[in-house]
Amino acid sequence: MGGLLGKLEKELKLRNYSKKTIKGYLHSVNNFLIFSKGKGLNKNTAKEYICSYLEKKNPSTINKDKFAIKFFFENVLHEKLSLPSIKKNKTLPDILSIEEIRKIIENTTNLKHKLIIKLLYGTGLRVSEIVSLKKKDLDFESGLIHVKLAKGKKDRFVKIPESLISDLEKYCDLDSSKYLFESNRSGKLTTATIQAIIKNSSKKAGIKKRVYPHLIRHSFATHLLEQGTDLRIIQKLLGHA
Repeated sequence: MGGLLGKLEKELKLRNYSKKTIKGYLHSVNNFLIFSKGKGLNKNTAKEYICSYLEKKNPSTINKDKFAIKFFFENVLHEKLSLPSIKKNKTLPDILSIEEIRKIIENTTNLKHKLIIKLLYGTGLRVSEIVSLKKKDLDFESGLIHVKLAKGKKDRFVKIPESLISDLEKYCDLDSSKYLFESNRSGKLTTATIQAIIKNSSKKAGIKKRVYPHLIRHSFATHLLEQGTDLRIIQKLLGHA
């Protein structure tokens, strides 16, 4: 089993997959290999595995497993594998209102934490992009943030909200750190830290919904759409194809 996972990891690295994707694929395929013991590595076992988990897992999670298993069959076992598409449950996240966003910001007393939440909502950046931002990525003269090697490895520019330019400039002058938002131990913050910051602030604000970084990003996009912004512009801001 270890040999097969090693070969899989090698194939993924050769294609320059991200560390996060490699970790996810290895986890999915390892679970499948455990399931397939005594059943054989074949198309029928793959289908049986997916069917057995559909009742337990979210269809989105199963789709991730499906892509990983398909990649494993075709690039490690060198066998074609055709699996049916899995219909996702059509559920939408409970969007935050503008007033709820305002309450969350008002209940954040730490300057760095407040700027992180403002930037998340004001730009629609992914939390992984926020933690990777360096001070040199911010061009205050043009009012743009250069988002480098974002998801899909495509650079893009996003506009800094005018209401944030002055505060961000002052914040950048506070120290000589490389990252825009450094951890207390130096180096960039973790996504888990930002998740905890948002959870804590939303709790203080009395928000009953489960609040997480992607919900703020989704709220940003929805509010723009409600204000009449062209969908194609929103897609570009979010870094979607």
